[in-house]
Amino acid sequence: MLKSLHKRHSELANSKRQLEILSNGIFKSGDLPTFKDKISETNQFPLKAKKLEILQINVGYMCNQVCEHCHVDAGPDRKEIMTRDTMQHILEIINQTGAHTLDLTGGAPEMNPNFRWFVEEASKVGIKDFIVRSNLTIITSNKKHHDLPEFFKKHNIHIVSSMPHWTKGKTDKQRGNGVFDASITALKMLNAIGYGMPDSNLRLDLVYNPTGAFLPGNQSSLEKDFKKALNADFNIQFNNLFAITNLPISRFLDYLIASDNYEDYMYALVEAYNPAAVAKVMCTNTLSVSWDGYLYDCDFNQMLSLPINSKAKHISEYNEDLLIGRDIVISQHCYGCTAGAGSSCQGSVA
Repeated sequence: MLKSLHKRHSELANSKRQLEILSNGIFKSGDLPTFKDKISETNQFPLKAKKLEILQINVGYMCNQVCEHCHVDAGPDRKEIMTRDTMQHILEIINQTGAHTLDLTGGAPEMNPNFRWFVEEASKVGIKDFIVRSNLTIITSNKKHHDLPEFFKKHNIHIVSSMPHWTKGKTDKQRGNGVFDASITALKMLNAIGYGMPDSNLRLDLVYNPTGAFLPGNQSSLEKDFKKALNADFNIQFNNLFAITNLPISRFLDYLIASDNYEDYMYALVEAYNPAAVAKVMCTNTLSVSWDGYLYDCDFNQMLSLPINSKAKHISEYNEDLLIGRDIVISQHCYGCTAGAGSSCQGSVA
C-alpha cells in the first residue's frame, strides 16, 4: 500500500516546501504569470469573499485508503482527528450562520469516533443540504460500518463519493487494489435502500478526478458515460457526476514531480485559464474548518497551511461579519479551480 507523505518523511509533507515549489521555478522566472498577475489582468484581484453558503468541515485526516491523487495526504497512519469539543463549537456556529450547506469531509469522515454523534446533532439544526463525502469502501471495510447506508438514510444525508472511473483498472490505479470492487458493492447497497434511484429524495453523487496529469473532460459528457457504463455493467444508478481538477499540491504534486509532469501540467492549467470561472470559485462562498478548528478559505488552502485573512482565525472566534468581504488568500494552485469549466467540490462552475 502507498504510504502518506508524512509516513514517508517526504519533503512535500511540509506545506512550506509545496508553496516554495509553486512560487519558484517557471513562475519566478516569468515563464508563466502568477495567479495574482493573471486575475489582475481582468480586474479580479483581490478575490473577495461573498455571503457564506457552504460550511465545509474536515473531521480528520485518518482514512482507510491512500489514494495517489489525495490532496489531504490522508491514510491509516494519519492520526489528526477532530475532538468532540471542536465539534460542539461548530454545532453552535451552525445555528448562527446563514450557510445552507454543511459538507463533512476527511480522510474518511466516518473514521472519526464522534462522527455519528456529530451527524445526529447537526441534522437537528435543519441545514438544507447535509453532505458527507464518503469514499464508499469504508462501508464494506469493517462490520461496524455495514449499517452506514441506513444511518445516512435516517438522517437524509447527501452522499458524495469519489469514483475515478467506471473500470476496475483505472480506479484501482488511483485508489488502490480492490477499491473498485468494494466501491461497486457499496453503491449497490446504497441503491438498494433508495440512494440515487429515480423518484427518491436520497441523493448520491459521484466525483471524477483524472487518473493522470491531464484536465477533466466535459462534466456533462462524463456523467452520461458513467451512467451508461455503471448501469449496463452493474445496474447501478446515481444522480450527478462532479468533475474535479486535480490541484498541484500534496500527493498529486509528488506524482507530477516524480513523473516529470509538473511544468507541463502547470502550463496546461495556465493555458486553460478561464476568467469566467474566477467569479464562481468555491472559496468566495465557502468556509473550510480544519480538524483542529482553524478557518481557511478552502480545503486546498487548509492543506497548504494558508490561514484565512481575518481576525477570526479559529471556530471559537467565529464572526460572520468579519468573514464577509475578506480578501481570499491565493497562490498558483488556484489555477486548478479556474481552468476550463472551473472546478470546485461541487464540480464544474462555468
